[in-house]
Formats: sequence, structure tokens, C-alpha cells
Amino acid sequence: MAKTPKKSGLSGFPEWLPAERLVEQHVIDVFREVAELHGFSGIETRAVEPLDQLLRKGEIDKEVYVLRRLHAEESDAADDSGADPARTLGLHFDLTVPLARYVLEHQNDLAFPLRRFQIQKVWRGERPQEGRFREFYQADLDVIGQDTLPGHIEAEVAVVMAEILSRLPLPSFTVHANTRRLSEGFFQSLGLEDHAAVLRSLDKLPKIGAAAVRELLLAEAGATPEQARACLEFASIRTRDDSFAERVRELGGSGEMVEQGIAELTAVLERVEAAVPGVILADLSIARGLDYYTGTVFETFVAGHESLGSICSGGRYDSLATDNRHTYPGVGLSIGLSRLVSRMLSADLAHASRTVPTCVLVAVLDEQSRPLSDAVARALRGRGIATEVAPTATKFGKQIRYADRRAIPYVWFPGEEGEVGEVKDIRTGEQASADPATWEPPAEDRNVRILPGGGGESAI
Repeated sequence: MAKTPKKSGLSGFPEWLPAERLVEQHVIDVFREVAELHGFSGIETRAVEPLDQLLRKGEIDKEVYVLRRLHAEESDAADDSGADPARTLGLHFDLTVPLARYVLEHQNDLAFPLRRFQIQKVWRGERPQEGRFREFYQADLDVIGQDTLPGHIEAEVAVVMAEILSRLPLPSFTVHANTRRLSEGFFQSLGLEDHAAVLRSLDKLPKIGAAAVRELLLAEAGATPEQARACLEFASIRTRDDSFAERVRELGGSGEMVEQGIAELTAVLERVEAAVPGVILADLSIARGLDYYTGTVFETFVAGHESLGSICSGGRYDSLATDNRHTYPGVGLSIGLSRLVSRMLSADLAHASRTVPTCVLVAVLDEQSRPLSDAVARALRGRGIATEVAPTATKFGKQIRYADRRAIPYVWFPGEEGEVGEVKDIRTGEQASADPATWEPPAEDRNVRILPGGGGESAI
């Protein structure tokens, strides 16, 4: 079991060691590579937004870090509680608010549907705890339409995320899916009017349990005991295929909205199953309680690490942004990347095969011959082999020990001017003549590999 990753002295602001950062970088690289394979373009938005834009929904006003000028005058450093939110800047707490602004500002220069991925740090002033930070990487994947967006995009985005996760050194995972249309159609069939209150209550099932949610349904959603029972039975439905539909109908779900929701969720199940078999599950407890979501909603869980919660969530929204001319619907999924990496490290789900990218250390006989060592390093680097030159011309034994401490597998001893040298595998002691213009390390040594705790590997 790996030790808990070290964090900086400031609570909630993680600092990884070099080998841990290699794991984080691997996750970032996999996300980017798969997204680009599916035609998504990477963007980056500014780190700050006007405070009134960040708080326009008013739901997390205590979580925003406000930006203030360094070396502010004493008058500026006084209590700024009365500052104009329109002129105050805050660090973004997610990548969705910046995306909405970005789409509106650049709509004339963007081609829609916009296929965008974004991997960037965000900041939240919430209480730090295991796997939850105040500064962390978030990775988002969205398709944004202009006025319209085809329904099949909902399954497509889920497929891309599933492919990303399948390439990471994780145990098995399951993408849980539901549709807001099916849920709201069912509540309507029961005679419940406050659909948002029902969704908010059901969204709390994993945290507070069925008994407490039943009380919320009675008190806050205006449900009768029979309606509350039906809602909880509805939320207990989980199937790998379209058999969820019959169970919904047996509970009293009927009408056009229910049938539309059944058709939508069935289509998502079939498309994702065809592309990434065995990962999709119809789970009618998935509510994503925000009014923001309007279509299919997703949450993703890793087997054996359910305490981590959903590692990837999102869904369909019909109004990311709007102006006098257009509305911008979209489908998006988001990974709390630093949170996922933290669990991968602390639970020894993944580790780097070595602590540095270097494959070869070129030894230096003496400082006068350092140019020969530099020339060998240039030749190896020119063929993509990560190489460094020994920092000092000490005894070869000390240079080998230096390589061993850094987990560098090979030490190169340059020959005289015009001669080939020799390369030594310091793990086995084997040494052989080698030409830097042609020598190749074994494939497993050429690059750092990210190894899962249970075997297998991914190269970076």
C-alpha cells in the first residue's frame, strides 16, 4: 500500500513528488489523446471571471477565491465586502461558467457544434478533506450546439469518456445513466408537481439513505407516503439493458414523456454498449439535482472505491448560454482529475516505472572530455531517447550510483574521439559496445511506464 501523497503546508493545495507528477501527467495525456482522436479541440480560458458572473446562480458564493491586487494600498486592503461584484474578479471554481462566456464572446469565430476539451486548474474555498482540494485540475469534455444539438451526442460524449477511463490504470468502472425526461415523466404520472424538489431529494440518496430521503419527499416535495414509496422504488431500478422500461411501467409510469424518456435512455445504453461493452448501466437514482441538466445525466463509479463517489459526472443541458440571437445547448462530462489521481496514488492503483523520464545517463571521464559526452547525449536525444549527462566527472562508480538513485536504467561510457562507446544496464550489470546513432533500449525502458497495482502498464 502506497503512503498518502505528500501535500504542501497549505491545506488543500497538493504538491506531487516527481514520480507522482508523472502519474498525473499520464492521466492528462490520455485524456487529451483520446479527446483529439474523437475530434475534440483543446481550449484554455482565463483563470479569472467577474465575481457577478461566477455567482450568478448564487449557490456557492462562499467557495470563490476573490482576486486582489498584490501590494494593494492600505485603503484597498480594508474590508471590501461592499465592493462592486461586476468589477471584482474571482478565480473560476469550474470550467463551465468560463465556457459559457467563451462561447458567447467567440460565437462568430467558432464552428458549431463545438467539440471542446479543457484541462485546467480551478479553485474552490471548500473545506479540504481526503481527495478534495482547494486547487485542483479539472478535465471537461463538451459538445456545444447553436440552437439545436442532436440527441445521439449524449451517447457519443459518454463513449469518449468511457474510452478515456478504460485507458487508465483503474479497476473496473461503471457509467450510470438516467434521463431527466424519464424521471420527470414518472413524477408527473404519480401526480407530483414539484419535480425539481423530488430530484433534489433523490440526489441525496447516496449520502443520507432511503429513510431520510423519504422524509424529504414528504416534507419538501409534497409527496404522499404512497408517492414517496413509488419514487424510491423508481430510484432503485438498475439494469444493463432496456428491461428498466417494464419496471417503470409496472410502477405506474405512463404517458408521452415517460415513453420518450425510455426511448432516449435505451438509445444511450445501446450506443455506449456497442462502443465500450460492459460499462453502461441504467440507474434511475441518478438525478443530478441541479435544474441546469435537461436530458441524459451520468455518474461514474470505480469498483472497490465507491467511497470516492462519482469520478466523472455530467449530462445534457439545453441552455449553456443564450443571447438575443441564439441558444447554446450542449452535452458535457467532467472529471475531477486531481481527486482521481490522489486516489490512484494513495491506493497504489498506479505508479511510475521510474522516478525520472531519463533513460540514459552519459558518464563523463573528465571535464576536458565533457564535449564527447554532450555529443553522445545529443545523438540519443535526436532519436527521442531521454538522456542526461552526469553533473560531475567523479569516479565511474559514483556516477553509476547517481544513476541508480534516480532509477535511470542505463549508463553510457563514451569512447575516444571517433570511436563507439559502451552502454551498461546497471540493473543486470550487462555491458556492451554501442553506437549512439543506432542503439535502442528495450521498448519497456525507452519511456516511463505507468504501472497499475494489479499488473499491466501504460507508456508515456
